Amino acid sequence: MKKILFLILFSSSLGYSQNEKIKVFNPQKASRLSAIVPGLGQVYNKQYWKLPVIYGGYAVIGHYIKFNNDMYHEFKTALTYEIDDDISTINPFPNFSRNSLERNMDFWRRNRDMLIIFTGVYYLLNVVDAHIFAHLNEFEVNNKLSFKVKPSLDKVNSSNLVGVSFYFSF
Repeated sequence: MKKILFLILFSSSLGYSQNEKIKVFNPQKASRLSAIVPGLGQVYNKQYWKLPVIYGGYAVIGHYIKFNNDMYHEFKTALTYEIDDDISTINPFPNFSRNSLERNMDFWRRNRDMLIIFTGVYYLLNVVDAHIFAHLNEFEVNNKLSFKVKPSLDKVNSSNLVGVSFYFSF
């Protein structure tokens, strides 16, 4: 009986009611699910609104990888046509010199490669997001925990001081 009374007092002192139960998520499981299929950890954590953000990000990155790759191949082909000494092949960029074609080819290849690296970083952020939310889900936020910023007016040595006050409540 004493143990039950202690648990009731302890849970009510934390701000939880008897009927309110916090869903506890396993961070390792959320991470693994997101690593297997991006967004699955967010579904496990019941953050369904993040799915369009995750897959929309992959769609945008994929589009720009394809665009940069296409431009890289266009300039690579133009450079090949420029240096092959064949009259039947015509450079589609007649105003660009050989040096300019090489710089453009390198520019588009570098952009494509950076976006591929960024895709890996985006994937890792997806896994980290699922892991962190699973940890922070049971974090209590109520009126007892607050931070307020207010303007203040104080008198010091018969002069007014205008400033900012920070209030912390625990």
